[in-house]
Amino acid sequence: MAAAESCFKIILGSSSMARQRILAEMGYEFTIMTADIDEKSIRKEKPEDLVTALAEAKANAIMARLQHTDILENVACPTLVITADTVVVYKGTIREKPCNEDEAREFIKGYSGGHAAVVGSVLVTNLDSGASKGGWESAEVYFHDIPNEVIDSLIDEGIPFKVAGGLMLEHPLTLPFVDAVIGATDTVMGLSISLTEKLIEEALRQPGSSPRVQNMS
Repeated sequence: MAAAESCFKIILGSSSMARQRILAEMGYEFTIMTADIDEKSIRKEKPEDLVTALAEAKANAIMARLQHTDILENVACPTLVITADTVVVYKGTIREKPCNEDEAREFIKGYSGGHAAVVGSVLVTNLDSGASKGGWESAEVYFHDIPNEVIDSLIDEGIPFKVAGGLMLEHPLTLPFVDAVIGATDTVMGLSISLTEKLIEEALRQPGSSPRVQNMS
């Protein structure tokens, strides 16, 4: 669905530059509104459940914020709120953003010569109809050996602290050491294009309902 084929407004609930870039490259114009939630207070055992719960919490926080703004005034088209979340799974352990330099170094050293899975959710909420459509995808990333000096440079730039698992696939320092990606690269970067398109169409087409989770792997 191209942006020009249907009239609707999009609010992207994310400060992630990668998600903003992907959505813009999909041809959509959007407003950015971040969710102020305590992500650490939301815990789930399964990564799929965690990213789904976090995307829903972000959507709820943004909808609460919208009640105190005039963003939706004089909007003739449906408004969609898109939220997402991503975690890295390494040897069965869920990894979110590293808390400090030691943890960041431990994360990246673990990927060196190894691999990790990435699980990402997308939730699209139609504020007009109340329809909320969600799903998740996963991908695996395999790495060559990553030199210590590259790890040091990534940490000096603060890159690992901005992304789940300390892993920014598209960064120029990281990319040369990526051996293979099994799955969609955009899923690893934080916003699955195919899943987002599908959920936008469903949220616009279907009447209101409770969120439904779909495994798109």
